[in-house]
Amino acid sequence: MFHGSIAALITPFKDGKVDEEGLRNLVEFQISGGTDGLVPCGTTGESATLSYEEHCRVIEVVIDQVKGRVPVIAGAGSNSTRETVFFAEHARKAGADAVLLITPYYNKPTQEGLYRHFKYVAEQVDIPQILYNVPSRTGVNMLPETVVRLSGVENIAGIKEASGSLDQASAIMKNAREGFVLLSGEDSLTFPLMAIGAKGVISVVTNIVPDMMALLCDRFDAGDFKGAAEMHYKLFDLFKAVFLETNPIPVKRAMYMLGLSSDEIRLPLIPMSDGNSAKLKAVLNALGVKTVNG
Repeated sequence: MFHGSIAALITPFKDGKVDEEGLRNLVEFQISGGTDGLVPCGTTGESATLSYEEHCRVIEVVIDQVKGRVPVIAGAGSNSTRETVFFAEHARKAGADAVLLITPYYNKPTQEGLYRHFKYVAEQVDIPQILYNVPSRTGVNMLPETVVRLSGVENIAGIKEASGSLDQASAIMKNAREGFVLLSGEDSLTFPLMAIGAKGVISVVTNIVPDMMALLCDRFDAGDFKGAAEMHYKLFDLFKAVFLETNPIPVKRAMYMLGLSSDEIRLPLIPMSDGNSAKLKAVLNALGVKTVNG
């Protein structure tokens, strides 16, 4: 279920509200491009600024539009354990295939606190769970020893690893239980992480070029490591461009440039600066991606 190029979907807005028609169109764009799974309401989907009602509705719309064609891994994480259980249970009832659970942010739990948090959620909600470690955004790094402990908990199926450390990812792969899935949480490390055993990526760039990211992963899975490396280098400038400013500011501007979404974004994030927008557009044009908006 958890492999290949999985899109960390943006949440399109129109006049301050979730654009449900636009969201359905994005689902179709991803599936037609060969994407292997979808993550609505992750951090790229601006989950932090969605109301409870909006969060639940986005999950429901994506599941309804997908109609079982690819797995839906619903973002359900929070810095509140009770809130995490609420969103995970909603995702289960709505028909999601799994949930993505970020490490609690700001309150900076200890490693034992992280273990108990995820173990509790896994015990409360019967759905496959993917942990998400992104210390640059949360202020806490879940160490390999903690991940390995959690890999033995029923329902915990894998981790989206975005610490940026190949050593940390290697320690997880070496010591976690057999079948525990490692997914890259950084587009630029997808190829290196697949080389040490990752099954794919939960990707920002896949929003923009689903076909190219799917090709990178498919080539690797087929044993065409040279071809996968070629895609890695072809996409490398885009991997960096989508982080010229805080994610998801650049990817929303890119989707607007492609005519696939507005670039509305919720405060405290603001639209991309003109200078960085020009840099992003130049990267897209060099890649051969057609832009229709400035």
